[in-house]
Amino acid sequence: MTTTCVILDIGGVLEITPETGWVQRWEQRLELPAGTVNRRLGDVWRAGGLGSIGEEEVHEQVAARLHLDAPQVEAFMADLWTEYLGTPNEELIACVRYLRDRCRLGILSNSFVGARERETSLYHFDELVDRIVYSHEIGIGKPDPRAFEAACAGLGVRPEDCLFIDDVAVNIEAARAFGMKGHLFEDNVRTIACIMSHVNAVPVPGPAPVGRAGGRR
Repeated sequence: MTTTCVILDIGGVLEITPETGWVQRWEQRLELPAGTVNRRLGDVWRAGGLGSIGEEEVHEQVAARLHLDAPQVEAFMADLWTEYLGTPNEELIACVRYLRDRCRLGILSNSFVGARERETSLYHFDELVDRIVYSHEIGIGKPDPRAFEAACAGLGVRPEDCLFIDDVAVNIEAARAFGMKGHLFEDNVRTIACIMSHVNAVPVPGPAPVGRAGGRR
């Protein structure tokens, strides 16, 4: 007995997340050389992505390393989350909603501490799919095969029954190496066609196609 399953990334797939230039604006505001913010905070971004630090510590590190006061930290993090969360890819979300009760549905996301609460509040992804696996909650990120293993285990499915959709080629390659089918997201038209073929469903009715969504993770 096989269980057809579709697993999707969030940033650049379910969310449209073009770069907003917020880091460059902060560097200009603080009169810092280009690249300073990510050099000073790179290990904080990595730790937050794997959940080894919490939001409070992220704020503390941002304050200490960029010499910001509390209101500045709040504004800095608000800019981060604005880009991170982007806007919903409504057409693809409608497609996934259409598949409820037709197959197993999951999300596998390289995330950041605090993402679940914000994405649940804004986009209700918890109601859209059966299981969400965030890197900051399991301490493992794509393309590590253990991330795909965690997603399959959480959904109770076999890799060979899964279609994985991501906008990062190395993650698609890793999913295929793990035994999944993989589709590199470039636009909604081809992605939805691939999903419908995988689940043997009739095309979902919806609005005119939407172009490529910018990448987050």
